[in-house]
Amino acid sequence: MKTHKILIVDDEEKMRRVLEIMLQRMGPRVAAADDGRSALALLQAEPFDQVISDLRMRDVNGAVMLERLRAAGNEVPVIIVTAHGTIESAVDVMKLGACNYLLRPFDLDALKLSIERVFSTRAVLEQNHFLRDELERSWRGLIGDSPAMRHVHERIAQVAPGKTTVLVSGETGTGKELVARAIHDASPHSQALFVPVNCAAIPAEIVESELFGHERGAFTGAVKERVGKFELADGGTLFLDEITEMPIALQAKLLRVLQSNTIERLGSNRSIELDLRLVAATNRDEPRPARSDRRRPFARRFVLPAERVLN
Repeated sequence: MKTHKILIVDDEEKMRRVLEIMLQRMGPRVAAADDGRSALALLQAEPFDQVISDLRMRDVNGAVMLERLRAAGNEVPVIIVTAHGTIESAVDVMKLGACNYLLRPFDLDALKLSIERVFSTRAVLEQNHFLRDELERSWRGLIGDSPAMRHVHERIAQVAPGKTTVLVSGETGTGKELVARAIHDASPHSQALFVPVNCAAIPAEIVESELFGHERGAFTGAVKERVGKFELADGGTLFLDEITEMPIALQAKLLRVLQSNTIERLGSNRSIELDLRLVAATNRDEPRPARSDRRRPFARRFVLPAERVLN
């Protein structure tokens, strides 16, 4: 699973250290800044998943830092903490875009709950946005009761409960994506995202970035970090349609991902662990080299009947 990165902002060294220790016990990676100006420079240089900032600081305080962040279009979640809280100050920072406001002293449980709520809310918003985009292309299910279709249903029921990687073969229009969605919907991870990718529709020069994501500055035009389709599908199912159209060099990298269950964004040397099911599809027969490859990246394969299964 993804390891979150949190920035602590406080002009008191002792308090920064206390927060670092508390957060490190929870698992996230932690960085620290001693005032709002330094924090803004860090946030411009690299991405963070969340910021925990003191309100009263010298030079640039927490409220000013938050206001400048939002003015620059940075929507990173910010939790404001202070020992001198008032209702007015709480209302002011919430209007500026803070996601929570904590009064000192607070214990580890209070901080942990606040952080988890922020990440949970953010994940729901991202999923809702993705699902709204997908509704227009949603499917209405497989149809047909012929012996061939009953065989397809049986194969779906066989592979859905596990996490084996599946290759679906069939002519264009036979409903390969519908089968992939049916596998996902019948799996234990049906509440997570189903992320479809048409490999044939993505230009070869950007397909790696689309799949694995990239860090800011990884290449010309990479002005901010990008979460790839693999990370987006973490916990759910990634569907790679027309996988045989993927560049050969990238197919080798895909095999590595399937073997290790980890990816690296472009421009990064940090591995990200994933927990997802991969389903791929092709309208071609498997190439002969794939048949003779003992590594067998796809544990299950079945061929759709030539009749259409679209609604």
